[in-house]
Amino acid sequence: MKPAPFAYVRPERLEDAVGVLEERGEGARVLAGGQSLMATLNMRLSAPEVLVDIGRVPGLAGIEATGDGLRIGAMTRHAEVEASELVASRAPLIASAMPHIAHPAVRNRGTFGGSIAFADPAAELPACAVALGARMTITGKGGTRTVEADAFFRGLYETALEPGEVLTAVEVPGIAAGWKSGFMELSRRHGDYAMLGLAAHVEMEDGRFGRGRLVFFGAGERPVSAVRSAALLEGERWSDALGAGLADALREELDPFEDLNADAAMRRHLAGVLARRTLGPLAAAT
Repeated sequence: MKPAPFAYVRPERLEDAVGVLEERGEGARVLAGGQSLMATLNMRLSAPEVLVDIGRVPGLAGIEATGDGLRIGAMTRHAEVEASELVASRAPLIASAMPHIAHPAVRNRGTFGGSIAFADPAAELPACAVALGARMTITGKGGTRTVEADAFFRGLYETALEPGEVLTAVEVPGIAAGWKSGFMELSRRHGDYAMLGLAAHVEMEDGRFGRGRLVFFGAGERPVSAVRSAALLEGERWSDALGAGLADALREELDPFEDLNADAAMRRHLAGVLARRTLGPLAAAT
């Protein structure tokens, strides 16, 4: 299929991009890497009046240290994030997720911020952002504001971005001593969207779990944080019994959708499988 007709603008200043988005409102869409948007255009799942290409806007790409954390510009290509030693050392959860994002050709063009803003519930990076407590930097006509990742993702392809606003960067806080990360997903073929995935960020001390976040993707309309199940880990050492109890809790807590890849019962089962495969090695490494 071919996309519906649309206008195209390529501003070279952020304020100009914001101006067009403000003027055109719901009829405008931001074009970053285009790896998701172009497919939805061609299938006519998206039909904007105008595409605002921000590829030439300066200052929106790059990875830099912020204290003990990171700032990743929205236009930073996946391939750059994947290859970054700074990301590997300061945000290993993100580094672990990057090779699972589609294929190298997509990662060469797709952008970090584009994946976050598109908010596909089966995508890896939104779940990682929630697990790490990342903050989204958003720029609009009224200036710049910051939104916590957990409040940024609101539903199916729905975020806290208002008409006339652009996601400009993602701030990843520093990882406190004792916190460990683990990432795993299950897909039918490498590069496919996951049937289910888990981004885990947990506190470990003397072989026991402390606080933690178990954030599943492919489990609902947005990244799903299994708060009640994660609470079962606190103060416990890893064991087969703990893994079985956690799997039972996840079956009760999660309410996943069904599609051609898996039904809800299978996804609930896979949640326990992922939790055991991810958390067991984390505990053994301490």
